Amino acid sequence: MDLPQYLSATLKTLRQSRGWSLSRLATETGVSKAMLGQIERNESSPTVATLWKIATGLNVPLSTFITAADASAPQAYDPDQQAMTITPIFPWDSELRFDHFSVTLAPGAFSESTPHEQGVIEHVVVISGTLEMRIDGEWQTLQAGSGLRFAGDKTHAYRNSSGQTTQFHSLIHYPKERVARKITTHSPDAP
Repeated sequence: MDLPQYLSATLKTLRQSRGWSLSRLATETGVSKAMLGQIERNESSPTVATLWKIATGLNVPLSTFITAADASAPQAYDPDQQAMTITPIFPWDSELRFDHFSVTLAPGAFSESTPHEQGVIEHVVVISGTLEMRIDGEWQTLQAGSGLRFAGDKTHAYRNSSGQTTQFHSLIHYPKERVARKITTHSPDAP
């Protein structure tokens, strides 16, 4: 199964396992019912920012949607050759409760992330280029070799204002009690 098919099947499975309608999923994620339906039917690939909203609303790690358990190697998630590409380095680890991604931003790229669930901590380390980050309304500039740790439950954005590609790693820690409870709740009568 290719990555877009895997993503759409995973979204549908997670929604149905909770007994949610597309309307309920739209309410929980802040993504329109029409867009969610298109994603489930594999008619549209969400941006990385939209995929984050879906993962946050379902309270699952982002890599749930882009890393199949039987994958031989991680695949880059690059919907329609957009400006932000994300590749799992270490997908969801249930014992340590983290995802680790390599992220590439094209020149001029901007991506805004909605706040993740309360208690999420994100570590960003710039590998090459220059990364501008807005956290809770305040911009900071990070150069290659520098990093930043911040509360992922705050509004944050990533921007590459330079003329060169920027690459950074993002290590995301999820809170134990919330993620573990939500990930294991897959019964049809679950709210």
